[in-house]
Amino acid sequence: MGTCRICQNASPEISAALGLCGACIAQEPGRARKIARAVHARSRRQWGLPETPPRDPDGAACCLCVNRCRISEGKTGACGLRHNDGGKIVGVGAKRGNLSWYHDPLPTNCVGDWICPGGTGCGYPRYAHRDGPEHGFSNLAVFCHACTFNCLYCQNWHFRRLMKRPAAVTVDALAGAVTDHTACICYFGGDPTPQLPFLLAVSKKAFEDRAGGILRICWETNGAMAPSFLPDLTDTALSTGGCIKFDLKAFDEALHIALTGVSNRQTLDNFRRLAKMVRRRRQPPPLIASTLMVPGYVDAAQVGKIAAFIASLDPHIPYSLLAFHPQHEMADLAPTSRKEAQACLVAARQAGLKRIRIGNQHLLR
Repeated sequence: MGTCRICQNASPEISAALGLCGACIAQEPGRARKIARAVHARSRRQWGLPETPPRDPDGAACCLCVNRCRISEGKTGACGLRHNDGGKIVGVGAKRGNLSWYHDPLPTNCVGDWICPGGTGCGYPRYAHRDGPEHGFSNLAVFCHACTFNCLYCQNWHFRRLMKRPAAVTVDALAGAVTDHTACICYFGGDPTPQLPFLLAVSKKAFEDRAGGILRICWETNGAMAPSFLPDLTDTALSTGGCIKFDLKAFDEALHIALTGVSNRQTLDNFRRLAKMVRRRRQPPPLIASTLMVPGYVDAAQVGKIAAFIASLDPHIPYSLLAFHPQHEMADLAPTSRKEAQACLVAARQAGLKRIRIGNQHLLR
């Protein structure tokens, strides 16, 4: 049970690490932001990351994501993978990456499995091997060892243990991990954004090596990459039958900053842009959204706002509501309840969305 540092109320739906309740984050955003900033700074220090995105006016500029770091000589950017060495950005680039991978048998528990070719056969025979779930094939799951956000409830927080590894994976090595039974590649993490130049090069080579065969390219991301990358992401997904999965963590900016340390304005703007760009292909759905239902914070009201935003762009965009599991800095919160998940589902429907589902139902209490 945590206590809110603003209203002093105690509740099992208040994270002790954050020390803020959902109501005070909404009603007193300035005070909440100051408190949350200190929490995120402490959280990042323990992993050797800059407390905030560097802003040295004389530093080297990194333009990959919303953080827009300007990195001092010898220092590191917010993601932890890119450094200033002699005035140049080094670390991960177009030739080497910092990541790991494994072959995940299809159908899998991917965010989009309920509407994608691997889980349903949607798009057969052009984009799927079977007219149904692709049993006998696998997804090359590529786990990226960095992120542009600092989510206090990160479900894959252990990538921070791996990010200190050298960027030693080559384009040929990762593309060469594709086998005759690989039906798709999914980049997740962490987040693929800090390594987009490398991952785009891998995607191009892997698809060319398949020589016209089925190999879907999918992206699972917080969506805060620089907008200049959107055309390339769109092209890789549309041309291969893959999809782009945005994790829309919250709608209200104050709540998003409290939970992730970063504004969501660029994420929402990018989602809006993509909703226009992907209309060239209706099936399989090229754009998917998901939201983690975090007790006390991301509730039915918040989901309703996210769903209304999505519906205003295209009510047929698939939307997954994901059950929260206590993790990382918010390990003291309870899992999402069935009652709250059902309320979120109703809110999303009332907002006008047509394709919604509750995922990770085994985690509901």
